[in-house]
Amino acid sequence: MKLKEIRTKIKNLGNKEVAIISQRFFKTGAGQYGEGDIFIGIRVPVLRSLAKEFQDIDLKEVKQLLESSIHEERLLALLILIKQFAKGNDEIKNNIYDLYLSKTKYINNWDLIDCSAEHIVGKHLQNKNRKPLYQLAKSASMWERRISILATFCFIKQQMFEETLKVSKLLLKDREDLIHKAVGWMLRETGERDIDTEIEFLNQYYRVMPRTMLRYAIEKFPENERQRYLRGENV
Repeated sequence: MKLKEIRTKIKNLGNKEVAIISQRFFKTGAGQYGEGDIFIGIRVPVLRSLAKEFQDIDLKEVKQLLESSIHEERLLALLILIKQFAKGNDEIKNNIYDLYLSKTKYINNWDLIDCSAEHIVGKHLQNKNRKPLYQLAKSASMWERRISILATFCFIKQQMFEETLKVSKLLLKDREDLIHKAVGWMLRETGERDIDTEIEFLNQYYRVMPRTMLRYAIEKFPENERQRYLRGENV
């Protein structure tokens, strides 16, 4: 009954104009990374309110939302999972983590990953073996590779940078622009907390980094430093 209520609310909240904008923004056209995804046009703050309202629904119902063809339903499912993970016991957290990694084919756009990976995958692995991150980083799925680097945001916020640097190294030769942006972003976040750690990594690898990755990583550097890296003059 809860699931039916949620889907009725979502349907009623949809906005065709917003949906059209979202479909363009998230590249749902033929040959694009979000090809075929369906949006009905609901803004994220509204979905966050729904997640708060329905945060206690059964995990089986969340799973059905996560398997939806509608992007907003999948995003809502992830927002609910984040809330359930945060207040859950070890068993609940394990179940949510397992569900998340078993359904990565539905976590198939950057917004879905960026809002959830650190809060579920990162948090789960915080005091555990980090091997799953490296398995994800080597995945054939671009989305699983993005999960691997975004999950490390959890560690970055706790001044732990080792996993970010190791995963970044694994992704240096990735072909996908969305991976270049994600790695550069996490390196930049590392630098905001420990600039020496970022600079040490950059000085070792900036010459072989994809240009987009480098630009994201040095985005907040002083202009003269940015230009030196871009011209290859820093080492």
